[in-house]
Amino acid sequence: MEFEKLNNGIEMPVLGLGTYALRGSTCERIVAAAIEIGYNLIDTAQMYRNEQEIGNVIKHFDRKNLFITTKLYSPSASYERAKRDIEKSLNDLQTDYIDLLLIHEPYRESLSMYEAMKEAYQDGKLRALGISNFDKGQYLNFIRHCEIIPAVNQVECHVFYRQQDLQNILEENGTKMQAWSPFACARNNFFSNPVLKEIAEKYSRTTGQIGLRYLIQTGVPVIPKSSKPERLKENIDVFDFTLDGEDLKKIRALDGGESLFGWY
Repeated sequence: MEFEKLNNGIEMPVLGLGTYALRGSTCERIVAAAIEIGYNLIDTAQMYRNEQEIGNVIKHFDRKNLFITTKLYSPSASYERAKRDIEKSLNDLQTDYIDLLLIHEPYRESLSMYEAMKEAYQDGKLRALGISNFDKGQYLNFIRHCEIIPAVNQVECHVFYRQQDLQNILEENGTKMQAWSPFACARNNFFSNPVLKEIAEKYSRTTGQIGLRYLIQTGVPVIPKSSKPERLKENIDVFDFTLDGEDLKKIRALDGGESLFGWY
């Protein structure tokens, strides 16, 4: 596994497991399998309603070897609610600390939520603070008013929507961009894209591995989701090859500059 050093000095794995829509015993089975395969980072959210299941799993592993991310969303949209729900996440995850806590998307109350997060960070309950789904303007406005620069902004990022300009702005200010849905939820025929397929054949890899390697190699940590053990192994097996400059250029040309997710 490779790691990125965040703006407060802690190290975050560049590849982790996304757990959106994983529930119940399936969630527990997949998270356990991922950790046993070698995943360190597990990404969840209160919105996903699976923190308890993830807690049931991670208590059986060495906590210091894991990096747990979760997120507060609209029910936590105030200082007091955020304070309450940080404790809820700690209890549900059955852990003394959370490695990275994000605000799930921009809210009117984001700054007051972040104040509660800052206090929990200072108390040692959180190792890093961040945000999610903030665009350039929302991010720049946020950092004008917050005391601690977010360590991470987790956003839509994949070969069809690379968000290079946003990454540049984030890095200029000390924030790391992290990609959710690095396979674009298979939209735009991601897995049968002819450019990715051609490059995959060259490296004896899959299109999914090429998509992940492209993001990691260009400085974007990823959290692909899968409920299949064979795909979990495939997704983490991207650290023993490097895309050459010509292939990076071909993949870069796939960027359409538009989100593929209507809500975003």
